[in-house]
Formats: sequence, structure tokens, C-alpha cells
Amino acid sequence: MDSLGNIAVLGGGSWATAIAKMLLEKNDHIWWYFRRDDRIEDFKRLGHNPAYLTSVHFDVDRITFESDINKVVEACQTLIFVTPSPYLKGHLKRLHVRLRDKLIVTAIKGIVPDENLICSDYFNQMYNVPEENLAVLGGPSHAEEVALNRLTYLTVGCSDLEKARLFTKMLSSDYVKAKTSDDVMGIEYASVLKNVYAIASGICHGLKYGDNFQAVLISNAIQEMERFLNTVHPIERSII
Repeated sequence: MDSLGNIAVLGGGSWATAIAKMLLEKNDHIWWYFRRDDRIEDFKRLGHNPAYLTSVHFDVDRITFESDINKVVEACQTLIFVTPSPYLKGHLKRLHVRLRDKLIVTAIKGIVPDENLICSDYFNQMYNVPEENLAVLGGPSHAEEVALNRLTYLTVGCSDLEKARLFTKMLSSDYVKAKTSDDVMGIEYASVLKNVYAIASGICHGLKYGDNFQAVLISNAIQEMERFLNTVHPIERSII
């Protein structure tokens, strides 16, 4: 395999915009799914996302915008989902095109409600996407810093490491450093847990507990994360 085919970003938020920016620095063209047609028209008129990362300007001639998710899935071989996890099912309700033969990249940090599944498991169980066609994109990273070309480190996880390597090449630049991993589940669960620990850390900071307590909190959080990951998916791994 030397190509991941046509690439689509599905989502219109800040992280989706940052990912589109990275992709267009290495690719001539992408597809971009927005749920609302008025957002697409505003984007084409302004040359930037009208609601997020408005300082990032795009050559709209290199983007095929589409509000019909079925047309996007039919046309593309690599689908990057960047919607908030509570809304993922809503976007997929209108889908009647098969996903199992596509490379599904989830850049979503969160759990799909009701089923309480991480996104890769959701695509696997609900849409029969095989593990070798499931990838995750992890940080930590802030979309606004990608917009400013600040040094960013990313991890691409996929059980098929060749697909992971191809995707990292699409993202890598002088300010984006991406590495590969085959620990898809570990990356996704770590991303979810990281948000919980960040909230706890913020609470402690607001209560002025001090650096000593913060150090203990983070140390215990790392140990808890390791125990959790080794319980839900016991493989040889290092989380530090």
C-alpha cells in the first residue's frame, strides 16, 4: 500500500479545522463534511471556517465541501471523524453506505453514549469495521496551537502499522511530529482518562492545593491509568 486514497474530514469544529490544515499542507485535495449547508456557503465565501479557528485561511478550490455524508463516504477511502462523541450517532443515522472497507480514523476524545463504547469499538461493533481498518489520532494537542504552527506531537494508532505510517506522513511537517503505535485501545482510553484527570487538576489548582498535592495527584493518576489499561486491554505497553 502506497496511498490511503481520497481523504475526508467529517466535522466542522476547531480540531477538525486544524486537521484539515495539516492535511492540506501535504495533500493537494481533501473532502470536508459539514452538517449544515449554510456553514459551507459561509466557508466558501470567507475562505475560512466561519465559526472556529477563523485566522486559518484555506484555498477552497482544493476542498470538496459536502453536507451529504453518503456522498463523502462513497467518494473517499480514508474517513477522519472529528465530531464530539455525543453527536457521532446522530451524524451516522443518515448513513447507508458501508464503512467496513474504509479506513476509519477517529480523532474523537470521548465515549459514545448509551453503548458506552470508545469510538473504535463503536465502529467495530455497530458497523463491522475490522480492526485493521480502524485508527485513532491522539495528542495531547490544542487546535489553536496547530493554527499558529506551534510544535505539536501526535500519535496515530492502528493495528495495521503500514496504514498508521502512511497517515503520519500525511500529518507530519516542520511543526507536527507524528509517531505510530498499534495500541489503539490504549490511546483512546488514555485520551478519555486524561480529560478526567485534567478536570481534577484544575479543581485542585482552583482550591490552591499547591504543587506538592498536584504532583501526588498526577503521579497517582498515571498509576491508575496504567492499572486501568492493563485491565481492559492487557498488553506490553508504557504510558510514560
